Amino acid sequence: MLFNSLQFLLFFFAFFFILFSIPQNLRKPWLLIASCYFYMVFKPVYLLILVVVIAIDYFAGRQIEKSSHHKKSWLVISLVSNIGILVFYKYYNFLNDTISVLLNLAHVHNHLPVLDIILPIGLSFHTFQAMSYTIEVYRGNQKAETNFLNYSLYVLYFPQLVAGPIERPQQLLPKFRQPIVFKERNLTEGIFRIACGVFKKVVIADRLTLFVDPVFDHIYPSNGLSVLIATVFFAFEIYCDFSGYTDIALGVSNIMGIRLVENFKSPYLSTSISEFWTRWHISLSSWFRDYVYIPLGGNRTSRSRWVFNIGLVFLLSGLWHGARWNFVVWGALHGFLLISERMIFQKIKWKIPAFLKIIFVFCSVCIAWIFFRVKEVKDAFVALDHLFHLSVNNTLPAVFNRTELIFCFALIAGLVFTERFIKRSIFKTSLSVIMISCCLLLLSYLFGEFNAKQFIYFQF
Repeated sequence: MLFNSLQFLLFFFAFFFILFSIPQNLRKPWLLIASCYFYMVFKPVYLLILVVVIAIDYFAGRQIEKSSHHKKSWLVISLVSNIGILVFYKYYNFLNDTISVLLNLAHVHNHLPVLDIILPIGLSFHTFQAMSYTIEVYRGNQKAETNFLNYSLYVLYFPQLVAGPIERPQQLLPKFRQPIVFKERNLTEGIFRIACGVFKKVVIADRLTLFVDPVFDHIYPSNGLSVLIATVFFAFEIYCDFSGYTDIALGVSNIMGIRLVENFKSPYLSTSISEFWTRWHISLSSWFRDYVYIPLGGNRTSRSRWVFNIGLVFLLSGLWHGARWNFVVWGALHGFLLISERMIFQKIKWKIPAFLKIIFVFCSVCIAWIFFRVKEVKDAFVALDHLFHLSVNNTLPAVFNRTELIFCFALIAGLVFTERFIKRSIFKTSLSVIMISCCLLLLSYLFGEFNAKQFIYFQF
């Protein structure tokens, strides 16, 4: 069920009307039922996967806490179950194709079948969230949840079920133990976040895609100017698309008094690549930091081992985003940029103005986004070749509406200005929040692209 659809709007009103009309002891069961329905709209049978994983992890968590000799065994069972399902549904055909290529080099035939697998929506998100639970119980940082309903909600909670943010058990589970009550402040703050997310998605992201898709889907006949505009537009499209989803998720959750973690903090205003990764998809980057990077030794190792740790984390991050080589290259590029920044640029004692650093980081991220957006690595090099041969004689494709193009640049400028200069203090009163929310929703209705376009990160 897409947040930017009429179906979700009807679900939203029906869900909250019933939620705050029924007795308190029925509200969490109703939330679980609604979450199951929300997920089943995409593909009902895949709810069974979640049910199986929930049962395994719930039982494993209890056993890890009780056992004195088999803690690691139960942790392994949990992790193998989660990772096994993820690998099968997301990476089976990718690994199969890779094996075929390697075997062909040795003139050996690969007998593994190619399967027609449909990836369960949001599988990477709730798999990582589920794994964090058993890992934290194993580490002793989290008590095993004894209430099966609460743990089921931890995995199935519909606002962040399919595209995050990826929560930790210490942050989310205690909130399910609290009563769900209606508060006017939660409602106004929630509606404001929802209005921001809807505006980002339907007005900015879905409008930018009208320029991005024609270029990247037909990269060979494009020229340098169109690739340049499409690359910059894609950077803001994916940001507004993903952060827009997150805003809606946080807003819906806020209405219930359940505050989720922030996932974005103006990433394109970063002055370094390392800072960018503390501002972009924060819940994922912190997950890799805590469960992969630090256990490998982090930066408290030799330089060569540190380089290996960073490289591995970003390669895994690339693979997490998709079972294609362009995502692997995207991750490798970010790893290379971060390693170069630490080993070279931080040693330079020049005082570089902050705005030049921001421009450099944004340009670097945009180049990496090219590999993320294309479907084949070779297409990315074609796009880069177009950029390197950018000429003043380049003309825009006929499909580029000039008025829409100017409007898009204005929207981007407005977004950057708002994130950089507008202070949250102007939203202190409920009246101001309500007025701004109404304006955003009205503008979304007037200027939005209501084509029910799926959120980009749903595919992960």
